[in-house]
Amino acid sequence: MEFATIILRTVILYGVILVIFRVMGKREIGELSVLDLVVFIMMGEMAVIAIEQHKDPIMHTIVPMAVLLLIQIGMAFGSLKSRKFRDIVDGKPSLIIQHGKIDEKEMRKHRYNFDDLLMQLRQKDITNIGDVEFAILETSGELSVFKKSNNKRKGKGSFTIPLILEGKIQQQALKESNKTEEWLKRELNSRGFGEIEDISFCSYQDGQFYVDYDDKKNK
Repeated sequence: MEFATIILRTVILYGVILVIFRVMGKREIGELSVLDLVVFIMMGEMAVIAIEQHKDPIMHTIVPMAVLLLIQIGMAFGSLKSRKFRDIVDGKPSLIIQHGKIDEKEMRKHRYNFDDLLMQLRQKDITNIGDVEFAILETSGELSVFKKSNNKRKGKGSFTIPLILEGKIQQQALKESNKTEEWLKRELNSRGFGEIEDISFCSYQDGQFYVDYDDKKNK
């Protein structure tokens, strides 16, 4: 009877965790945020304790799991609504290499050493650090790498930097691009783009603008 109870609780908890993870949304393991990992670890620990202490009511485990799910959904909703909240919860990507120059200060800030950098470059099949134009340490810990371009027409390599997100101008992005807010507004107006508040995403790369309007405001 005791083994039957353990098996039944295992099956129930497996189903509950599976449903919770599906509700939380699809994400690859390498894309999990710190918050995701905390929730996953806590749920795993709760499930193990509930199976080992099979005499306790199973609802003592399911209820805390449901609370964690609500917290996760609330955090996800907050991240969608606010860029600042998203930066606090998930952090920001960091430029480790920019135009071929390693930013040691940024590496120290994230406690990221040269062994980490070289290892992740090798994982990208890059054996010569001199071939790297940009390397971005993503919030997931993954290193995104852009090789130096051989196309002389383009000059230095580049990558997408969002100048407008969810109707708000990204001042830091403008600074990194050596552009001003006045320049951005002037260029958008000259191309016939409307109010900044109606733009969900705007980037400027290789002399070209990419602009996407907010679907809700343009129905």
